[in-house]
Amino acid sequence: MSSPAPRFAMLAGLSGQSSSEDRRELLRKVTEAMNDPVPGGRSIQELDGLLATVAADYSAHVRADLAKLVANQDALFTCSAHLFARDDIEVARPVLQHARNLSDTTLLEVIAEKGQEHLMAVTQRQSISGVVSHALVEKGDDHVVSSLLSNRGATIEPETFEVVAVRAQTSTVLQKPLVNRTDVPIGLLNELYTSVEKSLRQEILRKIGNVPPEEIERAFQKNRRVLNKVYGDTPADMPAAVKRIDQMARAQSLHPPSLVTLLREGAASRTAFKLALARLTDVEFDLAQRVVEGKDLDTLALLCRGANFNRPLFVSLAIALDGQDRALGGAEEFGNLYEAVPVEAAQRAVRFWKVRKAA
Repeated sequence: MSSPAPRFAMLAGLSGQSSSEDRRELLRKVTEAMNDPVPGGRSIQELDGLLATVAADYSAHVRADLAKLVANQDALFTCSAHLFARDDIEVARPVLQHARNLSDTTLLEVIAEKGQEHLMAVTQRQSISGVVSHALVEKGDDHVVSSLLSNRGATIEPETFEVVAVRAQTSTVLQKPLVNRTDVPIGLLNELYTSVEKSLRQEILRKIGNVPPEEIERAFQKNRRVLNKVYGDTPADMPAAVKRIDQMARAQSLHPPSLVTLLREGAASRTAFKLALARLTDVEFDLAQRVVEGKDLDTLALLCRGANFNRPLFVSLAIALDGQDRALGGAEEFGNLYEAVPVEAAQRAVRFWKVRKAA
């Protein structure tokens, strides 16, 4: 049986080597010794314990070299791996990235105690549990969360996706990796539609178009938790607008063409127009308000297509909201925008917004 003493002696010798070349040569010898079969693996366990005990006596350069070795053989060096995971980032990085036997407990402690560089290293592991992913989202900055989203080996639970989606409303760093995830709940993607750039909107519509109808029905029936967006305070003239729209509804004069009339009346009927748009498309007032105040014609086209408003009506609304004198060229441009929205995808998107309204 091989004696552990030579291995311990070589390990101790590392602290006296100032040359990186000498350290690498000693590490090579230590590695070869570690790979020698030892019945029961007792000497390896002893070596692991010794390394964890004396590692603090080594310089950062020595610890970094050892950490690379431990990261690749963490099944043998459990104690050392857990120790190095909490070390300075140059020491911890290879262990956090590659040591597979690190427990969630250790990873959660690192996330709680260390800075963003350590968290970034954790996001680059081959696999990440749901509980670790949630901790990364809670503690990590947008770049850390973006890296987590880009890791296909990371398990991310629906509740964690909701936290990310709220942040993504105002973070362009998070929007693309979130939209590109294959496991993000489709309803959350739909909530992001009004916040992301045009190319990502097209990707969201593509994904919505692939959702089976039965999945949408399940979402519609489920009283689920949804994002709470902030669109601004309720307008001061909301009571008057509600009264007017209610009167129009009772008189059966609240129909899609009446939107053009309300919009052309100007500022005095602005709130009434938003309220009418929300009712006729069956979405929440805050979404209609965001579309109108942001002159978000892409989302307006989606609402109009989803509610089966015709092209001329959309063009009239778009021209009035746009507020620029584009003459016939503008009408053609807005008409093309309307036609570019797939009807089925629009209807499904509006269906999800109806889920949000009903929840």
